Amino acid sequence: MLLAPAVCPFVTMRRLRSGFSLIELITVIAIIAVLTSAGFRLVEGAKERAAIHRARAELAVLAQLLAEYRREYGDFPQTADSPELLYRALTGRLGPTGGAINGRDLLTAVSLVRSNPEVPDGPNRLLDPWGGAYEYVYFTQQAGSAPERRGYVLFSCGARRATESRPTRMQVVPSTAGAEGGVISESPLNAKNLYASQ
Repeated sequence: MLLAPAVCPFVTMRRLRSGFSLIELITVIAIIAVLTSAGFRLVEGAKERAAIHRARAELAVLAQLLAEYRREYGDFPQTADSPELLYRALTGRLGPTGGAINGRDLLTAVSLVRSNPEVPDGPNRLLDPWGGAYEYVYFTQQAGSAPERRGYVLFSCGARRATESRPTRMQVVPSTAGAEGGVISESPLNAKNLYASQ
């Protein structure tokens, strides 16, 4: 049974109008855009957290490999600001003082990203989740008459925008010897770095 327009005017108006108004379409599009933007931000945030988690795990693995290197050769690699030399040391081709050796490849049991995976014996660096090399600094520390301490600082520069600069070794670890050897700088430039140290 149909109602007369005088009894129910909204029913008649609704039947006469077909489709959506421009304002309704714009509102729906705006809501979809906001939800999509929020979704992208959530996905990007999750990716960033996963990359940080992966970098911390890889730094822990590298710290274990460096401890094994020290047990085997008596000291950590004494490489000078070179991710390539760290790679050579961990593959058993470089001794603690920088001399060529024919040792055990400690990287065979782990799957870390290399800069040149096709040529494992060639120049290589171990890469963090953002494509930068893991940096390694060997240091000796001695304060007063205390025995000398030997150690390292291993770090990733973390996620940085293209406009952000990556800190140099000198900006992260200003001194590699003496009482301040191996002390990490508190510069704001190092705020995004992830560390493993001994």
